[in-house]
Amino acid sequence: MIRIYLDNCCFNRPFDDMGNINIRLESIAKLHIQNLIRNEKLELAWSYLLESENDQNPFLDKKISIAAWKDISTINIEESEELLLKSEEYSNSGIKPLDSIHIACAYFMNCHYFLTTDKGILNKSQYVRDIQILNPIEFLNQLEEQ
Repeated sequence: MIRIYLDNCCFNRPFDDMGNINIRLESIAKLHIQNLIRNEKLELAWSYLLESENDQNPFLDKKISIAAWKDISTINIEESEELLLKSEEYSNSGIKPLDSIHIACAYFMNCHYFLTTDKGILNKSQYVRDIQILNPIEFLNQLEEQ
């Protein structure tokens, strides 16, 4: 089964301003991915960093909605020295430190895909060879082709 990691930007996308067509399309794609996870067509990976970032969310409804995905995930990872060393490799490629930790989490959980709506990560994805980084729309397009 395909295992995926959604970063915090991806989890929050459906709560963003739907006036922008790209945001609306990414939201629809992300919600479809959620349905695939619920129907056990995809495996969801979760991390300590997702939980930590979500705990800081000032919007209670968003926080509760996103936190529920931890229980649906099939694998969870905690911080380790090895993980932080791997994240440094990604940071040295110009990826922001917290984003690098997310990617390292996905790598150590053997995820096939890292999904994000963060343009900064997507623009630097060519520097990450260990895992495929896509936005939700690209992921669904690729999934359809398989």
